[in-house]
Amino acid sequence: MADRFHTTSAQFQHRWGTTPPALGSEEDVAEKLNGIAKRFGLHGYLLINIPSETSTDFSSNVLLTSWPDEMLETYDDAGLIFGSPVISRLRQSTNPFTYDADGTNRRRPDGKAAIAANLFDRHGLSRGAYFPAHNSAGLRGALAFGGTRDVLNPREMAELNALANEIFTEVVDLRAGRRQNVTLSRRETECLSWASAGKTSVEMSEILGLSEYTVNHYLNRATRKLDAVNRVQAVVKAIRAGLLN
Repeated sequence: MADRFHTTSAQFQHRWGTTPPALGSEEDVAEKLNGIAKRFGLHGYLLINIPSETSTDFSSNVLLTSWPDEMLETYDDAGLIFGSPVISRLRQSTNPFTYDADGTNRRRPDGKAAIAANLFDRHGLSRGAYFPAHNSAGLRGALAFGGTRDVLNPREMAELNALANEIFTEVVDLRAGRRQNVTLSRRETECLSWASAGKTSVEMSEILGLSEYTVNHYLNRATRKLDAVNRVQAVVKAIRAGLLN
C-alpha cells in the first residue's frame, strides 16, 4: 500500500505547481496547507502528533489545523479520542488511508458512532484521508485532509502522501526553534513532574514542603514560559521539548 502512494517532490511540483513547504513560520505552512486543500477540492486540514495511549484529550496533540475551535472542543468534551478507529490505526500503521465519517465510526467500541459522524458531517469533513509522518528523531505524527468530495484516488493519495513527512518535520522544527531558549528552574521542573503524575497543588505542597501558593506560583511561571494555556498543556509541551522525563 505504501508503494502505491509513493511519489517524489519533483513529481508533486510537476503535477500541482507547488513544492513541499520549507517555510519560515507556522503561518506560512498553514497558508500552504489551505491552498493544497482547496486545490484537491477538500475543506480542511489537520496536522498532529499521534496521541499516546495515555492521552486524555485530542487538542493538546494538534500542531496545526483549520478545524473550528468549537469542533475540537466538542470532540474532547465527548471523549471521542477514546475508541477512535482513526487514532487506533495511526498508532498501529504507517500506511496512509482514507476515512468516511459514517462508515469508519461504525467500528467504534464506545457507542459514540453517531456523535462522531454527526460532528464531522456538521463541519463539512465527512470524508478524507490521513497520511502518517515522522521526523528524523522518530517523533510520529500525521497530516490529514477532509471535505465532502468523493474518495481520493490513488494518484491523489500519492501526491498528498509525499508532503506528510516534510510538513510534519517543518512544523516540529519551527516549534523546537521557538522553545530552544526555554529553561525551567529546578522547582518549576519538580512541580511539572508531579503534575504529570496527577498530583494536585495541595499534594505537591506536602511532597515538596512548600505552600500551595508557592506551588501554584511555580506552575504558573512554567506555564507562561512554555506558552501553554494550562498546566496539562505545559506538561505536554515540556515533555515534547525534552525538559521533562
